[in-house]
Amino acid sequence: MSDSQIKPYHVPVLLNECLEGLNINPDGIYLDLTFGGGGHSRAVLDRLSDKGQLFAFDKDKDALDNAIDDDRFCLINADYSEMTKQLRMYRITQVDGILADLGISSHQIDTSQRGFSFRSDAPLDLRMNTDNAFTAADVVNSYTQEQLSKLFFTYAEIPNAKQVAKAICKKRDEQYIATTAELCSAVKTLTKPNIENKFFAKIFQALRIEVNDELASLDSMLMQCEGLLKPKGRLVIISYHSLEDKKVKQLIRSGNTEGKTEKDFYGNVNTPYIPVTRKPITPGEEELLQNTRSRSAKLRVAEKK
Repeated sequence: MSDSQIKPYHVPVLLNECLEGLNINPDGIYLDLTFGGGGHSRAVLDRLSDKGQLFAFDKDKDALDNAIDDDRFCLINADYSEMTKQLRMYRITQVDGILADLGISSHQIDTSQRGFSFRSDAPLDLRMNTDNAFTAADVVNSYTQEQLSKLFFTYAEIPNAKQVAKAICKKRDEQYIATTAELCSAVKTLTKPNIENKFFAKIFQALRIEVNDELASLDSMLMQCEGLLKPKGRLVIISYHSLEDKKVKQLIRSGNTEGKTEKDFYGNVNTPYIPVTRKPITPGEEELLQNTRSRSAKLRVAEKK
């Protein structure tokens, strides 16, 4: 494959909208919690002065190959749920803006041996951090039928989750389900051909969330943002499915990811955030044509009071 044919690691989604949302102070300190290919980070660095700083996080070791050679930049190989602890090592206690592009990178999808895509036959893996031993194969082959059913319904809203779980258990009684193709084969008859890809995508989404403990990690990260952001600091989050977006929306509205509200004497909800965008920002037609994987992206921006 020639250089012109090499796929980019990841195309940054809603790039200009993210930069506008961050309202960058050239001398400020910023976090990119999902470094990936570094597209968002490079754009932020372009807007920082010599005094500005950018700290990026990514738990996927593959992303380390994209590290930016810049004295103002630091890439930390850790989950974003560890950001407060990790930043203390650099004596950083408050920042001017936090950016997170949730979900998975194009690189992870396109690297078939990682098992993130149902379109190629590969080990049933789905780990973002390959140092962890727990894989999607462990989930599929060891969880009870009831656990699998709950997982697919809760994390992917699959209406026939019970039948999916039953089919998987029947298949694994015959043989260990080790690959993406074997999993798809086990449940293929439970959906119509014209929506097969969407059905498989939901199953893989549920497994990915479980394997990487994504929602607990997201909860932890979002709840740390208030303590890290300076007054008038900006929180910029891109989500890709309803479970993520709901947590972000609830954080902005109530100050917590559970949506529990407390009101002041005048009946106003106590929240540390002011929403900058009343409705989520979504990709325009031009971006959708250039990057179809951005189609489910929703960007929310908030400012700390």
